[in-house]
Amino acid sequence: MIKNTIQVMKTKHINYLREDGQKIKHKPWLGDLFSFLYDSIMTRSIFPKKFGASIKEHTRFLENECIDIHNRRVLELATGSGSITEVLPCDNTYRGIDISEGLLRIAYRKFLLQGFEDFELFVCDAEALPFEDDQFDLCICNLSLNFFNNLDRVVKELKRVIIPEGVFICSVPVPERNTKDSEIRGHLLSESELRTLFEQNGFSISSYDFVNGAILYFKGIKID
Repeated sequence: MIKNTIQVMKTKHINYLREDGQKIKHKPWLGDLFSFLYDSIMTRSIFPKKFGASIKEHTRFLENECIDIHNRRVLELATGSGSITEVLPCDNTYRGIDISEGLLRIAYRKFLLQGFEDFELFVCDAEALPFEDDQFDLCICNLSLNFFNNLDRVVKELKRVIIPEGVFICSVPVPERNTKDSEIRGHLLSESELRTLFEQNGFSISSYDFVNGAILYFKGIKID
């Protein structure tokens, strides 16, 4: 599943990519020393104050989408602290990436606690995924798409690693739904801009009829 040109080293259950014998390091937005605060910040600050949204409704949406996903090969961009374990059935094969070592260590414990048996976590960037082509039935990106520097490159990588007719499920804040006019970090694209970007890269896009503050929920299907 890993490209044969990629060097991977596992340390304390987390996979690190290597270059010239050294770990490739990244700078997470929160900082690994504060990873233990991540869930609290999302619940108490980001959702109510930045997104003007309900985290309970957000979780309910994900539950509805994931309830019938079984025995699939799932990739998640920006695993974070592993909140997907609350909604994704544990019989799936899971691979998750994030640039934060601290968050992945928290996520590892959650995957174990929820009974996942086939899962691997990687410290890496979504712009350069270490996986071979056509590997995943489903990819999930939860509230992180706006943090990627080169989104066109990320979408191209998604197309490469998802199987034909594979699915991409995404939640992301968009400027036109930011009715609180709050300062949301990252580079926000409109729904129209996201649709154009994905369609130009071989995805059929449909938005969910689900309203939750500044968050857009959409699905992409790889069509070519």
